[in-house]
Amino acid sequence: MIGKRKKELKEKLSNSFGETKDESFDFGRIEKHFRKKNNSTAFQIISDKTSNDLDLDEVFTFLDRTNSKIGQQYLYNKLRTIPNDSSKTLRDEEIIDRLSKDSELRIVLQIQLSKLNNTEAYYITTLFQDEHPKPPKWFFVVRLLSLIAFATLLMTIVSLKTLPLLVVLFAINTWIHIWNKKNLYEYLSSLPQLLKMNDVAKSLIRTDTGKEINPDICQSTGIIDKIKHHLSLFTLETKLQGDLQQAIWFIAELLKTLFLIEPLFLFHILKELDTKRTEIEDVFTFVGEIDTLISIASLRKGLDHYCLPSISKEKTLTAKNAFHPLIPNCVENSIRIGTKSILLTGSNMSGKTSFIRTIGINVITGQTINTCFADEFSLSQMNIFSAIRISDDLMNDKSYYFEEVLSIKSMIDNSTNGKTNLFLLDEIFKGTNTIERISAGKAVLSALSKENNIVFVSTHDIELADLLKNEYELYHFSEIVDHKSVYFDYKLKEGKLKDRNAIRILQINDYPEELIQEAIEISKELDRLSAINYKQANLQQKE
Repeated sequence: MIGKRKKELKEKLSNSFGETKDESFDFGRIEKHFRKKNNSTAFQIISDKTSNDLDLDEVFTFLDRTNSKIGQQYLYNKLRTIPNDSSKTLRDEEIIDRLSKDSELRIVLQIQLSKLNNTEAYYITTLFQDEHPKPPKWFFVVRLLSLIAFATLLMTIVSLKTLPLLVVLFAINTWIHIWNKKNLYEYLSSLPQLLKMNDVAKSLIRTDTGKEINPDICQSTGIIDKIKHHLSLFTLETKLQGDLQQAIWFIAELLKTLFLIEPLFLFHILKELDTKRTEIEDVFTFVGEIDTLISIASLRKGLDHYCLPSISKEKTLTAKNAFHPLIPNCVENSIRIGTKSILLTGSNMSGKTSFIRTIGINVITGQTINTCFADEFSLSQMNIFSAIRISDDLMNDKSYYFEEVLSIKSMIDNSTNGKTNLFLLDEIFKGTNTIERISAGKAVLSALSKENNIVFVSTHDIELADLLKNEYELYHFSEIVDHKSVYFDYKLKEGKLKDRNAIRILQINDYPEELIQEAIEISKELDRLSAINYKQANLQQKE
């Protein structure tokens, strides 16, 4: 029976390699490790704002092919953290290549990792990231009561005269036992999983791949093994809750209550764990790293095409046939950044925002998992900031415009940080009136494009394209409008958008003719006034 289950698991793992997961994602638990990890030495931590703008959680559900909850947490942290040091990249690529080709080795590792796919494994991080409860000042009473209870029980066996005292002690100890249950329940999930993680790590280190990733991990697993016998209470507790008969559980509970075994054991083990945070995190990282490399190999297996990025020390960003990983049959586009930044024009739904997100996602995955969704992708190590998805914050009484102002102010503050920065903006200052939007937009975009920065910005304002033509390369997306339909080809084209089809689209959707004619006349008048204002602005600038 066991052999049959193992055979079925091997077959399942073999068939699922290269496929996306068919399961729900609990991001509250997945991101626990990332939220509390000290990433202060990283080149950049991807902000929640940028993560939301680029739909990184949705991207993660596509990328994630891990076999354990530990690997899932490790991969999520990796996606949100651009490292300073890329010295492991070559080693990782060699391991990924080996895992892709050697299915037997990969499945051996996956079988071990799948032992940590239980929800409880998410809580291992609390053992090295969270503060453990400390015993209260009166805890010496617990030790004293435990000794008295033991002595009283022995005396009661000899003479029943001490039975009333034993009953009183049991009542007092029951209160303490119940008080401690809250502390105990917090660790009933994590401590048994810690032992399981340690056993999995010891299995993984027997392979050459495990030795290559961390040959010294045996020191950490050995230290955790030393406290294994102390954790027997917690493994027994979980088994009693699920497997053993209720009568046996009842007897065990009586003994633990009378002698206050649980609080004594719990606070002793927590004190030990406090001194072993480094070793527990080392084992967590070791397991997570192996699982993540298998996940990357599986991701690449499932893609029609991808590339390894070329990281340059010079300011550069080049994409050939780049695509968005979440868009089925995504139209691929190419771009090469020279000395200028990029300004995109085009109508709604033409592809501007998706292209900006495509660039942002590839910049992140290129620097974190060394994988880009393109035929070729080269970039310098760069920070990434965005102002794409902005909404009114009604809870804090902040308008759309005010939220956008704060986001862009953060970009301006970071634009002189001495690093290469990528700024992604969609419809800058669309929360305010046309004249001030164009004026402020021009000033901000000129400021952001200085230093060593690259800007990708989309706009409906053709005037911005004219004002920034010396500082920005102009590109556009456009639609094809025929007699009764609108077709988007989603192809990036050089130059600014010349054809405006908004009124034409109203017309083919049978808006009243008098409304259409009025809109056309107003549009012509506004174009005339805009041309006059633009000419005056140029004259003033020359003066």
